[in-house]
Amino acid sequence: MTREQLAGFLGHHASWVKKVETGKLKMPRLPEILRIAEALRVRNLNDLVGDASGADVELFIGPGHARLPAVAAAINAFPLSAEEPAPRIEHVRARLAKAWASRHSSPNHREVLGDLLPGLISDAQLSVRQAESAADRRAAQAALSEVYSLAQFFLAYQPEPALLWRVAERAMVAAQESEDPHAIGVTAWLTAQAHRDSGPAHFDAADDVTLRTLRYLQPLLPDAPVKVRAIAGALTFEAAYTAARRLETGTAWGWWDRASQMAGRLPQSYSHPVTSFGQHIMGAHAVTVAVELRKGGESVRQAAGAEADVIQSRPRRARHRIEQARAYHLDGQYETAVSTLEQAHKAAPETIRYNGYARRIVLEETESRVPERRQRAARLAVKIGMTAA
Repeated sequence: MTREQLAGFLGHHASWVKKVETGKLKMPRLPEILRIAEALRVRNLNDLVGDASGADVELFIGPGHARLPAVAAAINAFPLSAEEPAPRIEHVRARLAKAWASRHSSPNHREVLGDLLPGLISDAQLSVRQAESAADRRAAQAALSEVYSLAQFFLAYQPEPALLWRVAERAMVAAQESEDPHAIGVTAWLTAQAHRDSGPAHFDAADDVTLRTLRYLQPLLPDAPVKVRAIAGALTFEAAYTAARRLETGTAWGWWDRASQMAGRLPQSYSHPVTSFGQHIMGAHAVTVAVELRKGGESVRQAAGAEADVIQSRPRRARHRIEQARAYHLDGQYETAVSTLEQAHKAAPETIRYNGYARRIVLEETESRVPERRQRAARLAVKIGMTAA
């Protein structure tokens, strides 16, 4: 990221960034430091401020879940043979569908997925190894790809980035082997997010995955089932999201418009089982675009017009509340931002606990000079495990 780009994100001139870098300006205050950390996707605040005290302050990585070792063991296992027969692929598919439904309905979805994933990973791998025909093997690879995609939701923002990338790559390989357009689309959607969340240096990789997959899916869409058309719409929004991260206003809203048109051609009540893409989500997506473009007034306008209750998935509803809170915070409506984060916690406590943007706002507000704001933020920090009671 150039000094000019970073300065634009922070609302400063490039010369201000240079003076901070060269030490001609003293260390910025905490709110400014947190905004720099957000712009650069610095995962540990000490990496930015040079604090060697060992008191880590992690922003974009949540705590390690209690079930992480069991899930990691299932992913890292190297089974060469198995005496037990593989379950029928229909059985694996039924368990997958139940897992996705549980993920969307649970306030703490990592707890649910952490229990389900070890067995699902093992059985899906067995189904691939013991497939008796080429068609059966492709179907099993599609299911295995989706299991790995489910694992990415569990691993996201946990302190195992290498494990996340291992799962993402395995999902993509399995999807390609399956030749299933939906499986390919889902893995591309998650891989693009993983690239983008790695920071500005990886935005091009995110776009490459997104655009290549859209070109592959495009000729299939006229006769495709609804889930394939929905994943194409979700990928189209990913292009908008990445453009917004680059602060490319026209490009970002152009891709959002295309995604909105694609959502409009889906059944009105439809929600994609993985991405939640559908007509109801486009308002939430508009908030995200406006926030990433750093447009405070527009962000608030979009936040006020986007309904949260229509979002069926509890984790996705909480994520939308967090995006609304970012909009209010960007616009200087700090009390409303904290109140909205409290609503996010009510919808899905685990989502806010692992969300770096929410953690940044809470941490910043615990330093507020307004006692009521500081106290509310402190209470929320305790609830999400950032500070002790």
